[in-house]
Amino acid sequence: MLTVTVYSTGPTCSRCTLTKSDMTKKGVPFEEIDITQNPAAHEYVTGELGYTEAPVCVVNDDTGQDHWSGFRPDNIARIAAINDAA
Repeated sequence: MLTVTVYSTGPTCSRCTLTKSDMTKKGVPFEEIDITQNPAAHEYVTGELGYTEAPVCVVNDDTGQDHWSGFRPDNIARIAAINDAA
């Protein structure tokens, strides 16, 4: 099963908005977590994953975990294909 979490910095983040819009358009379900409102999520994204810019997308599926930062249409298309095949 595919699960996607988008860690954003809120509605003023244009790359976050583009990412969520593209995922919605491609039928990829996701949960959004605003790291400006969630200190534990902020620590996870910056401390554990090591990212300094939003959005950060974390994808879990049967093969493991993948993650990236920024607006990445190539990665969104890849996980959309996985989602469609499921």
